[in-house]
Amino acid sequence: MSLREASRIFENKLRKIKVVAFDLDGILTDAKVWWASEEVGFNRSFCIYDGYGMKLLMKAGIKVGVITGGNSVSVNKRVDQLGLDFCYAGNEDKREAFTSLLEKYSVTADQVLYMGDELFDIPLLKKSGFSATVPNTSDEVKEIVDYVTVRKSGEGCAREVIDLLRYAQNIGPDLGAF
Repeated sequence: MSLREASRIFENKLRKIKVVAFDLDGILTDAKVWWASEEVGFNRSFCIYDGYGMKLLMKAGIKVGVITGGNSVSVNKRVDQLGLDFCYAGNEDKREAFTSLLEKYSVTADQVLYMGDELFDIPLLKKSGFSATVPNTSDEVKEIVDYVTVRKSGEGCAREVIDLLRYAQNIGPDLGAF
């Protein structure tokens, strides 16, 4: 099944989405970290496809950001580089961040798409209007989400979900001026 076909299955849920929040480690990264230096701390690798997809959503007026238990120089640099609308970092209990997000953008939970991969993401995955995860996560997470990506952690899985949303909301590619 193509992503366009899949987006039609979830069209009613996806058309309501105004805010998109991603877990970072295990979604926007391959869930691996390595020690870089005392100044940098742990470092991560990010997929460029995900970042471009986030920019497309932001240009279309959708608020995009990160809710992550981790907090490091690499997290903050990537968020700043992309110009994301929000970043809640450093707390594995993400419920307070989710509530803050709803208030900040005056949206309801059914207007939020959340993508996460870990057990502590379950409360947000259950509460969100559309939830997604990756194939390389635990069964407990896969069993409660709307969508499990084909792509693995850090390999464009967020972009896969972004494209589902783009197709449902008719958000085209930004090809710029020629």
